Amino acid sequence: MLLTADIGNTSITLGLFDEDALVEQFRMASDKDLPSDEYEILLKSLFKGFKVDGCIIASVVDELTEKFRLAVKSAFQLEPVMLSHKINTGVKIAMPNPQEAGADRIANAVGAYVLYNHPVIAVDFGTATSFDIINTKGEFVGGVIAPGLNLQMKVLNNFTSRLPKIDAAVSHTAIGGTTADAILSGVVRGSAGMIDALVEQCEAELGQKAVLVATGGYSGLIANYLKRPFDFINPNLTLEGLRYLYNLNSDKFSLSIRD
Repeated sequence: MLLTADIGNTSITLGLFDEDALVEQFRMASDKDLPSDEYEILLKSLFKGFKVDGCIIASVVDELTEKFRLAVKSAFQLEPVMLSHKINTGVKIAMPNPQEAGADRIANAVGAYVLYNHPVIAVDFGTATSFDIINTKGEFVGGVIAPGLNLQMKVLNNFTSRLPKIDAAVSHTAIGGTTADAILSGVVRGSAGMIDALVEQCEAELGQKAVLVATGGYSGLIANYLKRPFDFINPNLTLEGLRYLYNLNSDKFSLSIRD
């Protein structure tokens, strides 16, 4: 079975694939202070009873990258594939500085390219809200990075003296009658408005309408406020992209990406 690991700034998402099927999924906090052997114990506990014979890791947290690689190597006696622009991605990273493409963004772009028609815009609602864009030629041309919903909430709370700390939730009205409602309107509806505007601008630069795909925990929430609805919501887009990338870079497997 294949273990896919998406290490983000807030959480680590783990997916276990039996060929094409995602059979288990776990989420844990991205704890930079946890030693490698503790991660090893967690991995052995979570996947006890499963035979893990392959792994691919996408990490945007430098402090965790090597720790997790060593934990996987010790737990399952295998060397994981480490995702970066240097491996075979199956798409051309047509950016001025390909090394700036984060591993998670590569996984999203490749997953969107393989699963959907292109041009395609993949919107990921994580710590940051990011757009990863594949053009009609199948090239990863870049995208957009903006503060995520909870990050906006946290900043408002941390840098003001009276605004409360709240979590992203349904915004019932644009005009907030309470402080909490006003924050929800600004962050949730404001993020939806930002996405609508940026999709329109990105499509203008692409020269045609794109398939719009969403992933991440708040994709369903934001979808309620968009003028232009998502064509697809795929909560496992990053993990699916990792699976395809592992197949491309493993001696055991091969994958033909469609034209």
